[in-house]
Amino acid sequence: GFVTVAEYMELALGAYYADRDPLGRGGDFITAPEVSQMFGEMIGLWCVDLWSRMGRPDPFLLVELGPGRGTLMADALRAAKRAPGFLQAAAIHLVEVNATLIAAQKAALQGFAPHWHRTFDTLPAGPMLLVANEFWDALPIHQFVMTDAGWRERTVVAEHGRLAFGRADPGDALALICPAHRAAQPGEIAEISPAGQRLAAALARRLVRHAGAALLIDYGPLQSGLGDSLQALKGHHRHDPLRDPGAADLTAHVDFAALADAARAAGASVFGPTTQGAFLQTLGIALRADTLRANQDAAT
Repeated sequence: GFVTVAEYMELALGAYYADRDPLGRGGDFITAPEVSQMFGEMIGLWCVDLWSRMGRPDPFLLVELGPGRGTLMADALRAAKRAPGFLQAAAIHLVEVNATLIAAQKAALQGFAPHWHRTFDTLPAGPMLLVANEFWDALPIHQFVMTDAGWRERTVVAEHGRLAFGRADPGDALALICPAHRAAQPGEIAEISPAGQRLAAALARRLVRHAGAALLIDYGPLQSGLGDSLQALKGHHRHDPLRDPGAADLTAHVDFAALADAARAAGASVFGPTTQGAFLQTLGIALRADTLRANQDAAT
């Protein structure tokens, strides 16, 4: 038999993220919060700004999806403590399934008493600020290949003792094909993430009902398009996505336009997407870098 690419990703990533720390030199990849404290600090300032615009609700939920080692949240809270009342009003909630990473988060966030959840839908009611850095790129995608006979779903099959890509009649996810995909030529690939769109819609409904904002930071094109973005990383090097399932990180580009459409359909306002560089520059990361450099020069 076969599984769809989405089913394959779900199975492989379920095993991969079960109980390992994939970050850092000894892992498979590194994320922006682990590179510089400034990244999390800028997001902390974004949270303070949005909290003020919301009328400084007390209490409110400060949520992170897939918080890694807790580095981003720790840096954000350090920057946000300069805002009177922010830390006292914030109830921190982390959505995480990995026991090893939860232990690291506990160490990084001592004194803040976070609450942990395995899924987004168990978060309590109330105003919310949510951050998700490199979370949506690990949600499963379906891939469809245009053929002379129309769309066929890309599958994963076992051939001669190893995994390979195959094709099957398209499933229900084909209904999510967007106008940007309809001009596909034979051989081109369209990617769709029903899981990503469902979560974006659920998040939007939650924000409309209880107020708040969400910041999604990930990799992908500004507009929907065609192409094969499924990739694997192992030991900080590109890896065959069909080799060593469960032992390598699998990701795909995020279709920001599709997420925006899902959020708008649920009643939310959408801003962006914009590039990460432009976002950080607007928040003042260059000024923060100058301050850190001056402090380091004074210390030496």
